[in-house]
Amino acid sequence: MPATASPAPAALPRTIAPPTGPLGVVHERLPWRHTFISLTVPNFRMFTAAHFVAVVALWMQRIAQDWLVLELTGSVTAVGVTVALQFTPVLLLGPWGGLFADRFSKRRLLQVCAIGAGTCAAALGALTLTGALAVWNVYAIALVLGLVTVLDQPARQVFVNELVGPTYLRNAISVNSTTFQLGALIGPAVAGWLLTAVGGGWAFVVNAFACCVTAVMLSLLRRDELVVATPTPASRGMLREAVAYAWAKPTIRWPWVMAGVVSLFAMSLPVLLAAYADHVFSVGAGGYGLLNTMVAVGALSGAIASARRVRLRLRTVVLGAGLYGAMLAVAAFAPSMPLFCALVAVSGFCALTFLTSANQLVQTSANMGIRGRVMSLYTMVLIGGQALGGPMLGWLAEHLGAHAAMLVSGSVPALAAGVLALSLRRRVVA
Repeated sequence: MPATASPAPAALPRTIAPPTGPLGVVHERLPWRHTFISLTVPNFRMFTAAHFVAVVALWMQRIAQDWLVLELTGSVTAVGVTVALQFTPVLLLGPWGGLFADRFSKRRLLQVCAIGAGTCAAALGALTLTGALAVWNVYAIALVLGLVTVLDQPARQVFVNELVGPTYLRNAISVNSTTFQLGALIGPAVAGWLLTAVGGGWAFVVNAFACCVTAVMLSLLRRDELVVATPTPASRGMLREAVAYAWAKPTIRWPWVMAGVVSLFAMSLPVLLAAYADHVFSVGAGGYGLLNTMVAVGALSGAIASARRVRLRLRTVVLGAGLYGAMLAVAAFAPSMPLFCALVAVSGFCALTFLTSANQLVQTSANMGIRGRVMSLYTMVLIGGQALGGPMLGWLAEHLGAHAAMLVSGSVPALAAGVLALSLRRRVVA
């Protein structure tokens, strides 16, 4: 029997998105060749290419930054402080970033953020290559990067819908996650090589260049093909409205709660990996890059799997968070580097199952007119929790040991997911 060709994907709507109402996302399983169907949209394809370059460079900078702080201070706690300074602005100011995303052009906001991040990276590169870098320089620049992130994250989250329209939003979120994890797979390995070969300064220079590429790409997008929502007019109580709206919806409230627990205890994993690379396995900067790469290998697999998922349920979010915590807790007892690498790779898969499912569920549950604020609240919890979790895990690793810190990092999210799963089950039964 001759094979029949699969029908071409339906044309995407290029209309103004309604401010309210449910999103018409695709629920049927796509053929394998359409796993990344959102890339058929030229604007999203261009955005994804530039995003991939930027993510590789961003991970190079993060690995180089963390390792240089460890070299300058000899303290894992200092690495955690760097993470805290970078994420504290999101914790304190995140909702205001959402207000900007709802009221102004997301494309312009992202351009401004790319220029700001590139300036920070160039400053770090210049200080490192001239031998003038001090730990306070890293702290200060990390804080400025945090302020950039306040505007960047909610605008970036909502801009995906403007690029592809509501039909393939879930797929585009998965593609974004895949791109991020592919960059996280390559970036740490390149950073590890640069650290041992020529020093970390060049990682910062590469990131500055990548930020310039992003700013240029955003100016080249076809603006007439963007699915632009009507800007939300200013009014009193806009943040209170967003909080009440999010808390009233279980599909936003519970991913929000789990994101808070996971981000506080388990999202600052690079801090613990630095402790394992330096104090447990003694594998140096190259080994630290390898450990981050193994996490990204698993996460990349999880991102691809999420693009194939037909149904999106709250139970997937809870299960992903619970398994992520469980894998980290088991990894705490790993007696060898190869077994530890395997376990953190599995944890990366579980982490991306949680993160992608939670992101998709929150975005598709929020109406367009309020989505910027809702996503800023979600981002505030997810990223801002790391501002507290980074120093906490660094302190635990330094005073109780890397094994105990890893055990705490995994056990608390696993326990929280278990309690939430039982609670939701009882409500369904009742």
